[in-house]
Amino acid sequence: MSRYVEPQTVERGGFRISVPDSWWEFDVRPESRDDSIRKMVNERIRAVPEMAEHRDVLVAFLQRSAREAWESGAVYCGCMAESFGGEVPITASVTVSLVGARTSDGTILPTDPAAIVAQLKPRIAKREGDAWRKVTTVDIPEVGVAARTHGIEDIEIPPDNRTVRAVLMQTFIPVPGQEGKVALVAGSSQVLDLADSFFDIFDAVTSTFRFA
Repeated sequence: MSRYVEPQTVERGGFRISVPDSWWEFDVRPESRDDSIRKMVNERIRAVPEMAEHRDVLVAFLQRSAREAWESGAVYCGCMAESFGGEVPITASVTVSLVGARTSDGTILPTDPAAIVAQLKPRIAKREGDAWRKVTTVDIPEVGVAARTHGIEDIEIPPDNRTVRAVLMQTFIPVPGQEGKVALVAGSSQVLDLADSFFDIFDAVTSTFRFA
């Protein structure tokens, strides 16, 4: 879907991932993200003037994505916002979070993909338009097998616990040598009509994930 297909590789503490070079990537820290986003939008509009009419929509989307990424503990957030002649740009995001899982009594949960799959629950849509979720595993080159969910889900957004319906793919990649910790690569978009295309995009991006 992106008009520019050359990849850009981003490296953070302990991992790297590649996305198309037309995607936006920025500092998600509250003290710097708004200025960073405004500068990036201005630079992109200078390069692609036809996006100028979408300036306010782009800024709002990117600021919301950065805020939600920060609140969810993400260490990386990449976004796409492409204009294909419609009234609003097509938008999506991919985040990477390093998370640990424990029970209420502090017991470390297993990060083996089969164990994660056993804990995740698929969801079947009872009628058209319902949310749904499939649970599988995927083999990531140079990384190994990881648990994955994908579907149309109602996502809870902190801190006010509101929900939005979105295309969502989550891949849980065990972190080598760190008991109970996984790298969670999550791709999401609220453009539900393009779900299949976004599943392909999120799968392609996730397949580039490597531990550094």
